Amino acid sequence: MQAPPVTHYENFPVASWLCPPHLRAPIATIYHFARTADDLADEGDVTPAQRLQALHAYAGDLAACAAGTVHSGRWPVVFDALGPVIRQFALPVPLLADLLDAFQQDVRHTAEGRRYDSDAELLDYCSRSANPIGRLLLHLYAVHDEQSLQQSDQICSALQLINFWQDLSVDIPRQRWYPSRAAMQQHGVLDADLQGQGNPRAAQMVQGYCQQARARMLAGAPLATRLPGRIGWELRLVVQGGLRILDKIEAIGFASWRQRPRLVWYDLPLLLWRAWRMA
Repeated sequence: MQAPPVTHYENFPVASWLCPPHLRAPIATIYHFARTADDLADEGDVTPAQRLQALHAYAGDLAACAAGTVHSGRWPVVFDALGPVIRQFALPVPLLADLLDAFQQDVRHTAEGRRYDSDAELLDYCSRSANPIGRLLLHLYAVHDEQSLQQSDQICSALQLINFWQDLSVDIPRQRWYPSRAAMQQHGVLDADLQGQGNPRAAQMVQGYCQQARARMLAGAPLATRLPGRIGWELRLVVQGGLRILDKIEAIGFASWRQRPRLVWYDLPLLLWRAWRMA
């Protein structure tokens, strides 16, 4: 595992020393699928149209893998490994497709300068950009009950939201706006308030968002104590990593549009202590 968990797909447990050996390869395969798609949507100096075209081709290769037919060969490291994992573990392919749909939405929003009108729209995005990862991992562990799936969704959406509020100083200069229009209007926050020194209203808005993310994380946290063995301990560290980021956002007065709080190596003993206390 990248220790401690940090942001975006690094928030999710990936082939860590806590994972059972027989699941390390399939978990790494899912990670590489998501990471590569994320890079297609976000990295490099290409046009939005080219990004969307690449993601469309990537989705075609996913469909080919699911059908057991030959993929295009553009991403052999990803799809040569993914096909056997889909078949061996009967992976729910729609969850993988949801991730690609979210990446395509991100590209379109950024290219068109679109915003999320409401927090409900933002949560809908999280349901496709983050929640599928948790459900896929639970599937590998043969955990399928509805309570666990719902709690996993809470944790994954919380992680995605925490990433948004942690990364305001990175995303906004790139014209990626995740605070909804409704929230900004409610708090009287202007775009300029999140691009300079800000004002108390901007901090209050971020504080409200962080409180909502914390509530979601705590609502899902019982899953980590209910799941046995390594997966439970893995999830405890993920939960505590997200909560620690929220602590750090609070420590800078919720002004994360000015600086990006992050976890560092010496946070790990605290995370381990808090994870142990969850028992």
